Parts: sequence; C-alpha cells; structure tokens
Amino acid sequence: MPLIDLPLEQLRSYAGRNPRPVDFDAYWEEALRELAATDPRAELVPNPVLDHPGVECFDLWFTGVGGARVYAKYLRPSAAARAGKRAPAVLEFHGYSGHSGDWAGKLAYAASGFCLAAMDCRGQGGRSEDKGGVLGNTHHGQIIRGLDDPDPRKLLFRQIFLDTAQLARVVMALPEVDPERVGAKGGSQGGALTLACAALEPRIKRAAPVFPFLADYRRVWEMDQAKDAYAELKTFFRHFDPRHEREEAIFTKLGYIDLQFLAPRIRAEVLMFTGLMDTITPPSTQFAIYNKLTTKKDMKIYPDFGHEGLPGESDLSFNFLRGL
Repeated sequence: MPLIDLPLEQLRSYAGRNPRPVDFDAYWEEALRELAATDPRAELVPNPVLDHPGVECFDLWFTGVGGARVYAKYLRPSAAARAGKRAPAVLEFHGYSGHSGDWAGKLAYAASGFCLAAMDCRGQGGRSEDKGGVLGNTHHGQIIRGLDDPDPRKLLFRQIFLDTAQLARVVMALPEVDPERVGAKGGSQGGALTLACAALEPRIKRAAPVFPFLADYRRVWEMDQAKDAYAELKTFFRHFDPRHEREEAIFTKLGYIDLQFLAPRIRAEVLMFTGLMDTITPPSTQFAIYNKLTTKKDMKIYPDFGHEGLPGESDLSFNFLRGL
C-alpha cells in the first residue's frame, strides 16, 4: 500500500510530537470556570424553513465566553412525535471556514426521534459572532489567531472549544432533551470540535469524529504538510518568526489547543474514522489523539482514502449515535 505517513503498525503506538504546556490542565480548568460564569442567555426562535409534519425547526442563539452570540440550527421531533417523552440529542460541528449547512440534511436524525443542534463557529462561514474587535468573518487564520498575544487565553480556538461545551449545556437543559443521552459528530474541524466537546462536557455519551483536525501541529510541520488547512502555520513563521527562533515556544503555545492533550479527559464512547492517505489531517496526527483516549473506542480505517467522503461513514455514525 502507498504511504504518505508512518506504517500502520507504527501509527498504532504513535505518541505525538507537539510539546504539551506544563500548565495545560490548569489552563483548561480556568477556562471551564470562565464558561461556568458565562450566562448562555439561550434563545429559541421558530424557523418555518422546512414543511415537515414531524419536525420543528428553530434558530438557537446563546452567549459564549467573551460575550459572543453563537448561532446553531436546532431541530426537534414535534410534540406529537415526542409523546411527552424526553428525546436523545446530537450535536453537529462543521469543517474549517464552513457553516452548519442546510436544514434538510439533518432530517434523518430529527425524523428518527432525535433533537439535533448544528453550531456555526464564530468568525467562520455562518452566523455566529466573532468578538475580536471586528464585524464579519475572519474565515481562515483561526489557528494562529492570538498566537502572538502574551496571554494564551486569547487563542481563538480556546473560545471555540468552549462554545461547543456551552452548546452541549444549553441543549442538555432544554425540557425536551434527555441530558443523559447526548452525542456529538463532525468531520475535520468538526471532528476536532466533537472531541473538544466531549472533553469539556463529560456528560457527552458518544462521539463520532471523522478525520479530526487541530492536533500534533509540530508533526504537521515536520511532514511539510503546513498547507491547505494548516497553511497558516507556515504563514505565521514566514511573517513573524522567519528564522524559527521561537519555534519551541510557538508549538508549546499551540499545545493548549491540541486535541491529543484533551483526549484523556473524554469519557464518551468514541467511534473515529481515518483515511490513511489523508494529506490534510495526516493519519499520525489523528492517531496521536486516538492513542491517548482512555475510554471505550474504535477506529474505522480506510487505507486508500484521504480527506474526502468515506463510504459507509454516515451510516455507521448514524447507527452508532442511534445507540444513545
């Protein structure tokens, strides 16, 4: 089989290359305290976008850390379909620079008795607010956003990771949702946010990440894959540290938002999907996360596939989350 990364037998024991900040745990405990002090001020606004007798659609708004208003599409079975019972829920996260997608693509879950919330990441392609001092989106550059600030709490992905946990808490508090039966899913950035959500909200029961992004940044650099989704790493070095005099400090700061270090916090059952020909999120970076999971887990491996649609993944994820 052709290789773009380590052989599979080495991937299964790969431990990652990015440095872990010494105060990583304290950093995220402080972040969670900030989140706990943030009133979500959740608001559900009916949206008549779909004419489906068994499903109700809403625009869901809530407040994240720093005061940003964050948007999610929210679908739930109709009152008649719920028949007075609390429903399980699925949280859905989108790819980098994208948005939560069309409503109709989410009907399979809602029509099967699930509530579903699909979040727009702040400053990307959807409706969520970015409180970074400007109106409108920042689209790309969010990995390095805040990287040169002396305060690592200014890293934008810290706030986005916390938004996923805030979404989970908002959805779990809805009267029609069973808070003990909530899962998460997504691909690429969405896979990373699925894992971040499960790490920061321990009540998440099942997580189905597909080729997760945002892990093992130094490995990406060493593989010369700081392009495509990770291109901003190269941009940062070229503009702000052209001789790599701060390389160790830069990668260490990125360690605060490296999913491999959040992985041990996850208590949810995890079903991960990985293509071994993935040059966008290299397999080793995904295994760096997977190998640190201490919960019940499984990985579906696609030897000949890269960062693309994986045949059968949607069906496997659906059946896995149906088990909530």
